Amino acid sequence: MLIRTEIPVDAAGIDRLLRRAFPGGAEADLVQQLREDGLLTLGVVATDDEGGVVGYVAFSPVDIQGEDRNWVALAPLAVDESLRRQGLGEKLVYEGLDSLNEFGYAAVVVLGDPAYYGRFGFKPAAVHDLQCRWPDTEAAFQLFTLSDDALNDASGQVEFSPPFDRF
Repeated sequence: MLIRTEIPVDAAGIDRLLRRAFPGGAEADLVQQLREDGLLTLGVVATDDEGGVVGYVAFSPVDIQGEDRNWVALAPLAVDESLRRQGLGEKLVYEGLDSLNEFGYAAVVVLGDPAYYGRFGFKPAAVHDLQCRWPDTEAAFQLFTLSDDALNDASGQVEFSPPFDRF
């Protein structure tokens, strides 16, 4: 198993994994659109011994009240069904967070299960007066800060990239 930054040859394998993991294909279409629009900040893949994609996490830019503060969103995260509950998702998230930290990003937001993402240090975004556009998601909307000053004057609406409008 190898965990690394995605490269162009991974695109088809990522698409297949996302279509298997998320029925309906919306997440696969999202990643494809982010990539085409140049809005994929970071993609991290896990590959098996044959080079097949068995895990993936994507990060894309978000703005706060229309201002670019060097924040990103984590979405989607997928692991092949045969490898779930073995810590692969955790490894992908940690690799992504480490890389983003090295690249100088300030914070990461996610809309997901608080029990799962809380293990990585994500906290409720509402505590910092941050909201996202989707109603009834306050508990699931979470934040992970990568820099000490990430929250300076940061409050209000977190705006995801336009490809997220499909959700």
